[in-house]
Amino acid sequence: MADFGYCDIVRTPVRMSRCFLMISQRAKYALRALNVLARATPGEPVQIPDIAEQQRIPKKFLEQILLELKRAGIVESRRGKQGGYLLLRAAIDITYGEVLRLIDGPVAPLPCLSLSAYRRCEDCAGEQDCEVRHVFSRVADETRAVLFSTSLADAVSTRHPELA
Repeated sequence: MADFGYCDIVRTPVRMSRCFLMISQRAKYALRALNVLARATPGEPVQIPDIAEQQRIPKKFLEQILLELKRAGIVESRRGKQGGYLLLRAAIDITYGEVLRLIDGPVAPLPCLSLSAYRRCEDCAGEQDCEVRHVFSRVADETRAVLFSTSLADAVSTRHPELA
């Protein structure tokens, strides 16, 4: 029998064995759209149809994502014939962790490890004695360290030191 539960990462009931490493399609699209904006010429907006076509993102879905990113102060929009979207802050100042947390919620494999939405695990006798929590605490710390130290600028740079 499959172990189903509520996953903080994708905010839906899922098979818990898949919860940990998955981000939502919405988050993937947001990151891909932001990467396009990070590669764009500074100060020059990129239009939704161009982002949608280049990244194969459904246009209506992309519009919703960009509006959410705009409300969060990550992108701005410009109207008119030469309008479109551009980053509101420098690409070096926007991290993957910030975007993931905005789109998908807490960046933690267990609710008791969330920094932004902590809650005690219902089936846990005690966090101090929980072997599962101890192991995933290390995983969560390392994951957050990578996500919150990797900026859009890092992601779109032509150099990928981790591949060297």
